[in-house]
Amino acid sequence: MQLFYEPSLEENSSEIVFGKDESRHISKVLRKQTGDLLNITNGKGWLFTSEITRTDHKSTVAKIVSAEYSPPLPYHLHLAVAPTKLNDRFEWFLEKATEIGVSEITPLLCEHSERKVIKLERYERIVRSAMKQSLKMWKPKLNPICNFEIFVREKNPDAIKCVAHCYDTERSSLKDTIVAGKPVILMIGPEGDFSADEVELAVQNEFKPVHLGSSRLRTETAAVVACHAVSFVNE
Repeated sequence: MQLFYEPSLEENSSEIVFGKDESRHISKVLRKQTGDLLNITNGKGWLFTSEITRTDHKSTVAKIVSAEYSPPLPYHLHLAVAPTKLNDRFEWFLEKATEIGVSEITPLLCEHSERKVIKLERYERIVRSAMKQSLKMWKPKLNPICNFEIFVREKNPDAIKCVAHCYDTERSSLKDTIVAGKPVILMIGPEGDFSADEVELAVQNEFKPVHLGSSRLRTETAAVVACHAVSFVNE
């Protein structure tokens, strides 16, 4: 199944008019014709089946013939991850986390961050593409980059809050810390890890120090491993 994305669609929508880029893809690349069916999601749980009523490389129109709702993930996972120096590694994380299942992603600006500027629009395109490729009906929320201190002080009383770091101090295993069905907020630092002061501040704000196993992992690998661990516990 090929999946298209249109966030403006609602449960009671009756028609969709595709923009120029999607219209060209439908008519020129996929060679769809009037009467052909298209599957569309709005990224909010809905899968729409539509029938093309007009195909044109500038403006393709389809009528909605059915709508089916898929519930969200049985858990809420918010990953706050420091963008990597090599951008393609962070983009790989965005893609894989979306495929596995994540609710929210916040790029995190830390003391040791080597990348301080991100291209949020590009990241959004990667998340959308991964959502469509993996046939998911819920698009993860992607937040602007956030300073560590601001993020860590946000109040989230219902969530299990964790900070993964590599210091040789007391830490629990992530899989032993999370609880099925309970929201999880997990912070993962940059290549140079969080600073000692950042870890201390996180603990002061009720973040639990955790590890992801015995291996020392790259930032993007750690984030994907954590994503899978939360998904596995909630199966």
